[in-house]
Amino acid sequence: MAVNLQPKRNLEQSWLIRCLSAFLLLGQILLHFLRGKTYYRKILEHTVTAGPGAIYPVLLVSGFAGMIFTIQTARELVRFGAVNTVGGAFALAFCRELAPILTASIIAGQVGSAFAAELGAMRVTEQIDALYILRTDPIDYLVLPRVIACCLMMPIMMIFSLIVGIMGGTFAAMQFYQVVPETFLESVREFLVPSDIFIILLKGLIFGAIVAVNGCSWGLTTQGGAKEVGESATTAVVTTWVAIFIMDFILALLLFEQPVF
Repeated sequence: MAVNLQPKRNLEQSWLIRCLSAFLLLGQILLHFLRGKTYYRKILEHTVTAGPGAIYPVLLVSGFAGMIFTIQTARELVRFGAVNTVGGAFALAFCRELAPILTASIIAGQVGSAFAAELGAMRVTEQIDALYILRTDPIDYLVLPRVIACCLMMPIMMIFSLIVGIMGGTFAAMQFYQVVPETFLESVREFLVPSDIFIILLKGLIFGAIVAVNGCSWGLTTQGGAKEVGESATTAVVTTWVAIFIMDFILALLLFEQPVF
């Protein structure tokens, strides 16, 4: 029995160590951001990957999520005669939670896993060691551009998600509950305040950093071969989702327990 449990214990220890290494990598990233070399071409390259490269699944999911949420909430609100609050209730929920969580989850699955796989493949094939020989810091060249790109594009993607979600909600309210678009959008305008836009941008910045840092960390700590690269990419997505929900809970306590402004 002891022999069978030993690999499991080693696996758990390795998982914990690799999760903690993400915090160490974050410290290195902050230091290199202030002192390191900036590769603008690499930033632009990864900006395309984290933005336009992932825009279609984000918009598609956001549109359907907006329609689904509206169908479920409008039924109850219309039944109680609160038709004028359908758009506002939808907008608050979608802006504060649904758009950030959906967008970050999709980016984590598509972009974060790609970061982990790319850096993991470079690690196991000793390409990262070759960078040291060329006197190029891997943090500056490989990690920092990815983090900056995700931090820049995630808030923008969330705004697009919010817009498409509102469009989907407007369509569903009109099609299934005869709520005219003017009434729906006017309710959205009345309920949303500037602080809500600030919140979605703040979450975009933080979630973007989580996706990039965690994906890069799992890639850089990969050991073995092709199998381990795939495992790192998969585990990076799962741990990123967990980290996003934990951070979302913390932000909810900080931002919504008391008024923002």
